[in-house]
Parts: sequence; structure tokens; C-alpha cells
Amino acid sequence: MPTPAQNSQLRNAELGFRVQGAPKTVPQNATQTIFTVSGGRVMVGLLYGVVTTVIGGTTPAAKLVATPTVGTANDMCTTLAITAAEVGAMVALPLAVGSALLGAVNKSGSVTGPGLGGQVVAPGTIGFNVSAADATGAFQWSLFYVPLDPGATVVAN
Repeated sequence: MPTPAQNSQLRNAELGFRVQGAPKTVPQNATQTIFTVSGGRVMVGLLYGVVTTVIGGTTPAAKLVATPTVGTANDMCTTLAITAAEVGAMVALPLAVGSALLGAVNKSGSVTGPGLGGQVVAPGTIGFNVSAADATGAFQWSLFYVPLDPGATVVAN
């Protein structure tokens, strides 16, 4: 049976370093910063959110947005309707930019992972955008990354 230290070492070797934020209320018709990338580019190997408070509102749709310090923001994925997502439901960033956010909002048992590889993200922020002005509920976000430039790091906001 592997020890917790061995589990952590294997996870870091496979997915990169882990950063996790505290649960945050969903934004209403806005983008909320969930991670900040600094010191260089990183490859995001896995970025997923877990619903911690049931999602409500008039058809809220969610996506992830990369906003570089220099340059133009881009959608990391297209939207997924998160209406009535139950506690424990998970969503995940897809491997390819422009693909839909992965998730099964009415199930909390599992979510399809993005596969091998990841999205390269420039220094700046990663945000969670929700389209409904009356959206309610909360997510907790986790990100696994590999630094591509010396000194590149990610912190949760």
C-alpha cells in the first residue's frame, strides 16, 4: 500500500504541482479570478472545480478564461450549462482550447478528465465566468501545472 508521501510524489510526477483555492461563490454575469500565473508560462495539466453549494439561477453557463498580463484574453473552453448542479458535481478544463467545459452537473460520482497534455497559459490570470446575473452557489477549484519557464508559479485567489 503506498504511503501518503508516495501518493503525492506520483501525483506531482504525473500531473505537476497542485494548487487549490477555498470554495468561492459563483460570479454573477462576470468573470472571477481563481488563479494567478506569474514568472513565466505554465502547462495546465488538470483544472477542475467541485460544486460545494448547489448552483441556482436562470440557466447559468460557465467557462474558463485566460487573461494574460500582456495581450488579449481568450476563452480556454466553451460554456457548459451548470443549472442546478448538485453538491459534489465536477467540471474540468478540456485539453483543446475551444472545446466545451467537461462535466455532468446532475451527477457527482465522476467527470471525464482532459487526457494527456494540457493548455499552455501565459502569465496573468485564469478566471471562472458565469453568464447568469442571478447565479448562486459555489465551486472549489484545483489546478495541476508544470512550470515551462524558470520561476513560473501559480497561486490560488
